[in-house]
Amino acid sequence: MQHVQNLEELKLDRPSMVTIGVFDGVHRGHQHLVRSLVAEAHSHGHYAGVMTFDPHPDEVLQGPKGRYYLTTIEERAELLSELGADYVVTHPFNREVMQIRASDFVDRLVAYMRPSHLWVGEDFALGYEREGDVDFLAAQGSQKGFDVRAIPLVDSAESIVSSTDIRQALKQPDLPSVAKLLGRAYSVRGEVVLGKKRGRQLGYPTANIEVPPGKLIPANGVYAGWVTFNGQQYMAATNVGYSPTFGNEAVTVEAFLLDFDQDIYGETVEFSFERYLRPEMKFNGIDELTAQMAQDVAAGRRFLAAQQSP
Repeated sequence: MQHVQNLEELKLDRPSMVTIGVFDGVHRGHQHLVRSLVAEAHSHGHYAGVMTFDPHPDEVLQGPKGRYYLTTIEERAELLSELGADYVVTHPFNREVMQIRASDFVDRLVAYMRPSHLWVGEDFALGYEREGDVDFLAAQGSQKGFDVRAIPLVDSAESIVSSTDIRQALKQPDLPSVAKLLGRAYSVRGEVVLGKKRGRQLGYPTANIEVPPGKLIPANGVYAGWVTFNGQQYMAATNVGYSPTFGNEAVTVEAFLLDFDQDIYGETVEFSFERYLRPEMKFNGIDELTAQMAQDVAAGRRFLAAQQSP
């Protein structure tokens, strides 16, 4: 699959069926849309193309949002590729792009993406002052040789799915709802960086995962999940938060990998949030903390072992 951040980089030898949207999270509504597009495009011998945007238009219109994204640019492209997209264009979004007239933007799409069909959300609009709504795009398509279809973001059961709902569920945290809306467990990926090594001193050495800026981290607390490293999965109990017993100044994601004894500093790992075990707590001393950690590890092991059971 091609992943480009500039339309001019696309070199296509046949038409495309194209969908445009932010696609943050690539949730079940996105998945249903993209799978349908891919199936129809390939049945006609066309490419299936996706255009997304970075940064999120909400950030440009409303200002910085901190940790907001459900997926990084790379994660989004990977997920769209797994759905069968032949190429993904991550188009820059800024004030300059907002000033482009919708007809001029359509001309660029026609020149580089060669759309035979354009699928967009029912409330989609592009171009200066959002003039390029569905009706406008349909009129452009009749002039410039492509069909437009307005698609609701629903899953295969016709339930509406939104990235906003997923963000809210992560803040609660309501992991069953998150997994239902995403079609998978939420995860964070990052490099294992040097921490304060307190976990090692307590007998629970942790991997301090450096989560990319902007990537949403679920509510503070302790979670059970899987750490993926070099294609292998390991059970983990992971603390998200400030470690109030020690008074950290910034939120960290620190995973204790069960039955694991390797040096993975500098490696990239991924942690999936499978179960919320408890809120973050401040303990009166080390003994109280380590006793609770032992309970967390045992609870996480039980849950994850049950997941593995046929």
